[in-house]
Amino acid sequence: MALINIGKPVPSFALSDQRGAQHALSDYAGRIVVLYFYPKDDTSDCTAQACQFRDAEPDFGKVRATVLGISPDDAKSHAKFSAAHGLAFPLLVDERDAKGTPKTCKAFGVWQEKSMYGKKYMGVVRTTYLIGPDGRVAQRWDKVKVNGHVPEVLAAVKALHSGAVIEPKPTKRVPAKKSAKAKVGTTRRTRSHDSDPPFSPVRARSAPARGVKK
Repeated sequence: MALINIGKPVPSFALSDQRGAQHALSDYAGRIVVLYFYPKDDTSDCTAQACQFRDAEPDFGKVRATVLGISPDDAKSHAKFSAAHGLAFPLLVDERDAKGTPKTCKAFGVWQEKSMYGKKYMGVVRTTYLIGPDGRVAQRWDKVKVNGHVPEVLAAVKALHSGAVIEPKPTKRVPAKKSAKAKVGTTRRTRSHDSDPPFSPVRARSAPARGVKK
């Protein structure tokens, strides 16, 4: 499924959160909803993002906006993640179909092919939808970079109340640097904190000690 464009209605869903409570999109009819999709509980970027939404939750409340997080992790994982970082807002458990595909992530177009070290796999691309009171997409942020994202979403909510919509800032593309050859005794690859599935580090062989013949 493709991402949902601005102005289009979003698909309905009814999912449980980390406490077992049910949340249907229809429950929030007439309200502004910030629905953010993230790859995995308790990884560095996902934790930073959740904590930033946590800290800004009173500000979202003042502008009558509801924050909902969603990922394919199960309720036990969500509950542990929520308790560890004091997350009061709902973390929805996306149910999987018979093929193991998270249904809501697929419906919103965020279940995409990803690549890590040349290995391709399916996973959640960090995406945030701002859903207006009419149930349509008011704004969308693709391949979200965590730093500065939450204030930008909050500003967009305030703009929505005033009848305007703030366009998301374009992502700056930094030219990739040519990787130098791995030095002896150093790690050549490290696991991505949000990788799914995880990848193990590959370490180079250590240099032989001086004076010792091989």
